[in-house]
Amino acid sequence: MRRVATQRRTVKCAPRPKVRNHEADHDLAIWKEALFGAELLLLHASPVYYGLGIPHGSGAGVVVIPGFLGSDVYVAHLNSWLKRIGYRAHLSNIGINAECPNLLIRYRIARAIKKARRDSGGKVHLIGHSLGGMIARAVAAQMPDDVASVTTLGAPIRGTVLHRSIVEATNVVRRHILYEHGNHVDPNCYTPSCTCDFVNSLKRDLPNTIAQTAIYTRDDGIVNWRYCRTGESDCDFEVSGTHVGLVFNPSVYTILAERLAWSESLN
Repeated sequence: MRRVATQRRTVKCAPRPKVRNHEADHDLAIWKEALFGAELLLLHASPVYYGLGIPHGSGAGVVVIPGFLGSDVYVAHLNSWLKRIGYRAHLSNIGINAECPNLLIRYRIARAIKKARRDSGGKVHLIGHSLGGMIARAVAAQMPDDVASVTTLGAPIRGTVLHRSIVEATNVVRRHILYEHGNHVDPNCYTPSCTCDFVNSLKRDLPNTIAQTAIYTRDDGIVNWRYCRTGESDCDFEVSGTHVGLVFNPSVYTILAERLAWSESLN
């Protein structure tokens, strides 16, 4: 893993992403994802998890957004670690991430960010895993005055090229959303063809005031790792491990600690 860049930047990290339609990638080895348990064990054995040898925060607010079909439960390790190293970590309170992202932002994520800002007294850092990273980028574009940084973990921010089983699962969720909400959502909800604020926000550049970090793994068995990068070398960080395990990966935690501290130094 290369050294984390901490210099002050004056340019955007992410050019406008070219959002592609949901597309199945038959080369993704989803079976590798069963190895995420080893990453959890390594995390508990790592000094980083106990706050040793890494920079600490000074009370800034952080909101962690779980990925597709996930909840705040599986990011509990990350939340507790953030609190140990000096941040005010907040749950997303979205329940299961199997809902229209536009509605999640409007009724859950935006409220969580506002609460985190009130509690900390300053701008908020967003960390999103997979689909949660896409949501983090979208809400940052919509609320730039409230967000200090966005960090994505295995988030296909430049196009949704997924394992075929995940594509099938998104289709099931999409049908449920249309059945549940009817005319209250776009007919193309949960596809890049949707015209809602969520999709449109993903197509916009983030302002220079928001620091960006994208962490990815080439062994990703869920999404094509090539679409999880911003395209700027100072913002993109590769680690070894699985897609699911990115929320337990000690190398990810090291990068997070250093990038959050760097982002704080800019404000």
